[in-house]
Amino acid sequence: MKIVLKWLSILLIVLVCVVKVLMVLWWKPKKIEKHFGKQGIKGPPYCFLIGNAKEIVSLMVKASSQPMSMPFHHNILPRVLSFYHHWNKIYGSTFLIWFGPMARLTIADPDLIREVFCSKSELYEKNEAHPLIKQLEGDGLLSLKGEKWALHRKIITPTFHMDNLKLLVPIAVSSVVKMLDKWLDMSNFGEVEIEVSQWYQNLTEETMTRVAFGDSYEDGKHIFQLQAQQMVLNSEAFQKISIPGYRFLPTKRNIESWKLQKEIKKCLMGVIERRRGQWDDGEKLENGPKDLLGLMIEASRKESLAITARDIAEECKSFFFAGEQTTSNLLTWTTVLLAMHPQWQVMARDEVLNVCGSRDIPTKDCLSKLKTLTMILNESLRLYPPIVASIRRAKTDVELGGYKIPRGTELLIPILAVHHDQTIWGNDANEFNPSRFVDGVVGASKHPVGFIPFGLGVRTCIGQNLAILQAKLTLAMILQRFSFQLSPKYQHAPTVLMLLYPQHGAPIIFKHLPLDPTTKGDQGL
Repeated sequence: MKIVLKWLSILLIVLVCVVKVLMVLWWKPKKIEKHFGKQGIKGPPYCFLIGNAKEIVSLMVKASSQPMSMPFHHNILPRVLSFYHHWNKIYGSTFLIWFGPMARLTIADPDLIREVFCSKSELYEKNEAHPLIKQLEGDGLLSLKGEKWALHRKIITPTFHMDNLKLLVPIAVSSVVKMLDKWLDMSNFGEVEIEVSQWYQNLTEETMTRVAFGDSYEDGKHIFQLQAQQMVLNSEAFQKISIPGYRFLPTKRNIESWKLQKEIKKCLMGVIERRRGQWDDGEKLENGPKDLLGLMIEASRKESLAITARDIAEECKSFFFAGEQTTSNLLTWTTVLLAMHPQWQVMARDEVLNVCGSRDIPTKDCLSKLKTLTMILNESLRLYPPIVASIRRAKTDVELGGYKIPRGTELLIPILAVHHDQTIWGNDANEFNPSRFVDGVVGASKHPVGFIPFGLGVRTCIGQNLAILQAKLTLAMILQRFSFQLSPKYQHAPTVLMLLYPQHGAPIIFKHLPLDPTTKGDQGL
């Protein structure tokens, strides 16, 4: 009898577990699907356990299998967000898709996006990033929430004040000059082919290291080099996320990644402790630009602020991941666009030569006068935003534009789709036309939420001024010295792996311009 009761108990436990699994993996998703269906929101049907993953992967693989055909164009939405493009045509701009048993409501209506990011932002929160991405971005501003996020944002903000960033111009200039001198040394009869995406990553890495670590630059450089290695490994592993538990397997790549993670943590904690030991009543903050590490350490010395060494380390990781990648992406796509559209390259060069001179080092004042280059950068961010989509999660049951959204529902905002929407940007939405920004960002589109490359609302990217300043300075100095065009090897294949990047690289041919004060922008093209 006891044996029978024991087996009945085990059977009951198993039955309860099965019911709970079915509740999570079938009953709840079907209930949510029915809930949205009653409100007129449709989408591809939910499949047990996997959701729409099979279709999404199939669409993405097919889209990225071939580069875009010539002549090159900028209608990249079908390639980059293939699943959104496909289902938008069937279900409209607001539809439901499934990432496993997790429901994601896709919204591209700018009025709804403004509610989520601005007017009712307190009702939504950032979702947890994939573990491989979280490992890179750290537990800093990118992922923090609530009071801790607000505290860190307040502490770090002075680093990105424009007055502080302008003090970094001489440092950034030095890095750009070294890069361009190397290009010139590599040139044959004044011409050289450069795969710019990798060069720009190295360039921005140096600037970001200065901003983050200041006087501890050499220590920071080593740490960021380790993190760059980890980024490569994680990017490779990210392509295998369809294999459950892959990141936990003791593969050669994973073991190397674990070692790097341990070494990064050890080095970060070491430099933080050394910097703390050198601290003397904030004296270092008065000797130059305010660096991220210094500001965080100063805050940690105040008893009223609960800032730990781990907090400081995580913010440094977040800054490198977001800052280096965003800026290098902006530089890469803007260079590609100017190579594709030589008439705008001519206009930008003429402006730089008129404002900054043919070889004079651009100053912080002349950079602010480069209106055409600013328009070009904005158009580049519109057509090729580094972050192509953003996700928020409903913290409670909410009403959004008349729709009733259950607690826990994720909202997918396809930034790229908004940036290419003809109802917002006109019939030329897929064309490169920087002149749409001639009166600034506000009047460029038919809706104030039409342009969101750095996000919107309280969580707008804190480093956007730094990214624009670095990009403007770098491009101005390139335009002074070189004309450039696409290499015959170039294949137009924008794709997403964490951020938007050129799948087959970005080889560009640079031709050195003669040192002549009378040089005009069309010379060499």
